This record gives sequence, structure tokens and C-alpha cells, in this order.
Amino acid sequence: MPAVPPRHPRRVAFLGTPDAAVPSLRALAASELEVALVVSRPDRRRGRGGATSPSPVKAAALELGLPVTDQVDEVVGAGVDLGVVVAYGRILRADLLDAVPMVNVHFSLLPRWRGAAPVERALLAGDARTGVCVMEVVEALDEGGVHARAEVPIGPEATAAGLRAELAELGAELLVRTLTSGLGTPEPQEGEATYAAKITPDDLHLDWTRPAPELDRVVRVGGAWTTFRDARLRVWAATPTEGDATAGGPGAVAVVDGAVVAATGAGALVLDEVQPEGRARQAARDWANGARLAPDDRLGP
Repeated sequence: MPAVPPRHPRRVAFLGTPDAAVPSLRALAASELEVALVVSRPDRRRGRGGATSPSPVKAAALELGLPVTDQVDEVVGAGVDLGVVVAYGRILRADLLDAVPMVNVHFSLLPRWRGAAPVERALLAGDARTGVCVMEVVEALDEGGVHARAEVPIGPEATAAGLRAELAELGAELLVRTLTSGLGTPEPQEGEATYAAKITPDDLHLDWTRPAPELDRVVRVGGAWTTFRDARLRVWAATPTEGDATAGGPGAVAVVDGAVVAATGAGALVLDEVQPEGRARQAARDWANGARLAPDDRLGP
């Protein structure tokens, strides 16, 4: 059985890795709680030189003067009364949860979007709202009871990166408020559970037969791609419109009144920023001018 968290924890270990976890670490370090140990994923090799660099959480821990390790088992001997997990990126073993009680900051309104990519899945699904939950960590993935939750709307121009940053700040505030006011009995998750599988390249492929609002959501996740003249073309920013604006059916692309417009299965998508294969991001109009679009040019297969 997982250990039971104390109502008023005093000394905690923090487990996290990416940028989204840093606000929670900083908030804990600035609170009345003592952060006795930080656990993050090992340094990674980046770039062609083979040099390694720390995770964002490790870099923040070093800046704050906190002890940091990549050995999760060190939590057991750290003399902490609670572990705080925020986007750590690794499933915690049952024996570890039995030894040290843990809470998790999860970026969704559970039980909707349990799993690896809750922000991206909420955006792709067209959810009107998302949020954060401070929940107990149990062996089953994201199935623990919820101590506290907070909601935010998903606006029509929200991106995954922007939402993640907003939820990271909201989660940090909720986490500290929940821990310092006293952990009560967590409430069981209620409602239909959905699973947020990791985003794959197939999820980011723009199928031009789909409606423009749906394709716009794919673009707002980040890394959306299509093909143009047999080369990959990424679309980083776009705006859906109701009119088709181009002839030729889904995938047809043309410059209309100075804008680069692609036809979809319903409505059109104005391309604002693109990235041709092997080149930097650029305004779609600059790309179109350089490509010298022909009347029969199309995006995608």
C-alpha cells in the first residue's frame, strides 16, 4: 500500500524534469517547506558536439543551491515526509511509493486525459476547458484521488506551449497552497476516464480533407507538418477561415489577396508561418514568393 501523506508536510523531495516543472520547484523553495532533495532525469547529450546538459529542473535546483540527483532511490534515505512529482517522466515503483508518500501535479482535469500528453490531447480534442490537479500518486497511472484542482479555459488561439506554461504557474500556486493549508482526504476521480497517449508524428500530420478548425488545433499543438513538392513543410502558425478561397479541393494552395491560403475539407486555412525542410522558420508569404506557387500546386499527397 502506498504510504499516507502527512496532513502538514515539512520536508519534501521534488521529482521533475522539463521546464513545466520548474515553477513548482521554485514555488516550493520559496515556501515554508524545506526541499531536501531534487531528483531529475540524467543529463542528456544535445547537439553534434556530444556535450551534455542538465534538465531544466536540475539547472534550477543548482541555481537554488538544492541537492540534486538522478537516482530516484535516494528519496528513501533523504529523511523527507513527502515526495512531490511534477512531470518527472518515469513511472515510480510500488516499493518506492510504499516507503515515501507522494503527490503529483497533473496538467488536466482528471479523470480526463490521464497519461503522457494531457495538454496536447485536450487541445486536439477541442476541449473548452483544462486545468491542474494535485493528486495522490498510486501505482496505477494517474488514478489516485485528487486533493485539489483548478480550471482554466482553452481560448481559440491557445497553443500547447502557452497552455503548458499557464498550467505550470497555476499548478505551482495550487501545490503550495494545498500543502501549506493541509492535505485532507483525497476525493476519488469521478466521470469517464480518457488516456492521453504520447504525441506521435502521425498526430501532427495535416490531413487536408479534415475541417479547417481541426487542422488549426493540430498546428497549435506545435510541429504540424505536410508536404510540398515531395519535401516536408512544417506549419507553425495558421488561421482558419470559413470560406474555401481557393479552387482545386483539399490541399490546393494559392496566394489570395496577399495571404497564403490552403483549402481543407471544410473552410480554408491561412498559413502564417512555415518552415521548409532544411530551412529556418519564415513568414508563409515569403515562402510562397520564393516557391513561386503554380496554379496546380498542392499540399500533402
